[in-house]
Amino acid sequence: MQALTISPGQKDSLELRDLPEPDAAEGSVLVEILSVGLCATDREVIAAEFGTAPDNRDYLVMGHENLGRVLEAPEDSGLAAGDLVVGIVRRPCAEKCRACAAGEWDMCHTGTYTEHGIEGLDGFARERWRGEPDEMVKLDPSLDRVGVLLEPATILAKAWEQIDRIGSRAYFRPRVAAVTGAGPVGLLAALFGVQRGLEVHVFDLEEDGPKADLVKELGAVFHTDSLTDSGISADIIIECTGAPAVIREVLHRGAKNSVTCLTGVSETGAEEPLDLGALNLGLVMDNRVVFGTVNANRRHYLKAAEVLARTDTGWLEKIISRRVPLADYARAFEDQGEDIKVVLDLQDA
Repeated sequence: MQALTISPGQKDSLELRDLPEPDAAEGSVLVEILSVGLCATDREVIAAEFGTAPDNRDYLVMGHENLGRVLEAPEDSGLAAGDLVVGIVRRPCAEKCRACAAGEWDMCHTGTYTEHGIEGLDGFARERWRGEPDEMVKLDPSLDRVGVLLEPATILAKAWEQIDRIGSRAYFRPRVAAVTGAGPVGLLAALFGVQRGLEVHVFDLEEDGPKADLVKELGAVFHTDSLTDSGISADIIIECTGAPAVIREVLHRGAKNSVTCLTGVSETGAEEPLDLGALNLGLVMDNRVVFGTVNANRRHYLKAAEVLARTDTGWLEKIISRRVPLADYARAFEDQGEDIKVVLDLQDA
């Protein structure tokens, strides 16, 4: 079968190669991959900024955002041929720390977890893979074109879960949510907020292109000014850009008793002036909370699957700006300006 691979530690080593069929020892469920989503993490792996091959190997199969269809599964697995599934990206650490042992591998204490297509486990940019039933999540059949968005949606399922838990410390009846960034994660953050009945405001610099229309179709408000200039006082802020200047702003802009969640990953080395005294004063006097989140566990995959199943698939399809056949993989990584989410289509001959 064909697979898209890199040689960890070697910059720009991306290549399509022939690999053996997955061994039966890898899992009792055989899945054909339908599509694989691409994101900044994939670009960083290709740039050799991180990425680790499986033991005793010099290559790693790419791809962590995935959607597949079951080809064969044991009768007692809860899965059957034809089911849509998504493979869970992170797997518990070998030490089985307390968090991983509790099924909370997204909060692993050791940092020695493995991740498909990133750290120590082959990814999903291959025609077929095998795994056990607890390593994948079944999707509604209506998501056969858009289920590849599940993995990024799990990040928001976790973010909103933690926002709820933090808010429950005291009286918390949020009305207004602000989302900075209208990429795939930002749009999905807005989707979760709208489904919760909140007044949602999305901030992005892109005046032209599809993002504004997608936000408006949700029933949210699109802004090209800054959160500060907008005058919006948000009970919940979800930061999805990772841009230091935007992060500095959101740290100061929450309403009283607000919760701010940071989901974007920043490059290091950027210098942004920050008045720590003013920040501390605001956090303390206004009872505000700022937290960061990354990755997701099975519970979040299941919640995200519920949210996507309730969403107009036509709207979700508009997030996917390009579908590129696996054979043309190089074209998928070309910058075409208005891209939101690019997907490798493994079913397109």
